[in-house]
Amino acid sequence: MPHIALVTARAALAIDPDLPPLAEALQRAGARASTPCWDDSTVDWSGFDLAVLRSTWDYVERIAEFRAWARRCAAQTRLFNPPALLEWNTDKHYLQHLHRAGVAVVPTRYVEPGADPGRSLEQFLAGGPASLSVGRHCDFDQFVVKPSIGAGSRDAARYRRSDADPALAHLSRLVAAEGRSAMLQPYLAGVETSGETALIYYDGVPSHAFRKGPLLRLDAGLVEGLFAPEEISAREAADDERLLAAAAHAAIPLERPLYARLDMIRDGWGGPVILELEMTEPSMFFAYAPGSADRFAALLIARSAG
Repeated sequence: MPHIALVTARAALAIDPDLPPLAEALQRAGARASTPCWDDSTVDWSGFDLAVLRSTWDYVERIAEFRAWARRCAAQTRLFNPPALLEWNTDKHYLQHLHRAGVAVVPTRYVEPGADPGRSLEQFLAGGPASLSVGRHCDFDQFVVKPSIGAGSRDAARYRRSDADPALAHLSRLVAAEGRSAMLQPYLAGVETSGETALIYYDGVPSHAFRKGPLLRLDAGLVEGLFAPEEISAREAADDERLLAAAAHAAIPLERPLYARLDMIRDGWGGPVILELEMTEPSMFFAYAPGSADRFAALLIARSAG
């Protein structure tokens, strides 16, 4: 009976909707499942046949500690996804790599520590190709400020063009934090009607998809807690979304991930673009795809045996 760790965080134990169905699927398949917290110093990770990250949503403010933990854990058991993938994926500068590989991504301007936030925001709002670091320029009435290292929409907010002063204050605070970069992105209005399409991959193969409703509300302030409440429903990915997701997955520069979630929205021309490629702790929303938890459980058991 393999013993598998579904790695979480204390604050996520009671609110992660994926933990119960995955634990039950593992038990049905003949495995033992536990839900240790990544930062619990009393856990002996060598006692597990495999550890898989599930809801370690509190790592954002402790990124160096989290990455160091991942390396220690991987030295004691099989960890998925492995540390090299986690280090690449926990910073959304990975959109630059996808863009260079020819993958369509959400238009983004990065604001690095030491840059002038006011000048960066001014150039971004002025528009044109020079206003962006990656992606295709488009006209926009609203925009998003968020950190390059973030999870669950924490520290992200949506602004109107007329909200330049509060947006600048937000941007300045992000880049003033030690070692943090910020991102400026047009708010693609199609998300209000179409939402996001999230497509899950298991070991390089598409598993299931779902729709995520718009998360960021105007004048709502920053997200408090581990994540913003999400509006989820079942969805089949469209053909062009599947093609884009396959291209993005193929462009991952390291070993093939055991699991990945590709979040896509449609740009001003109606085509899909990658918003996020999640290989760290993505929610998979098993409840909206019958059989998906059992498929993932079977994959974990197979990997636990080497």
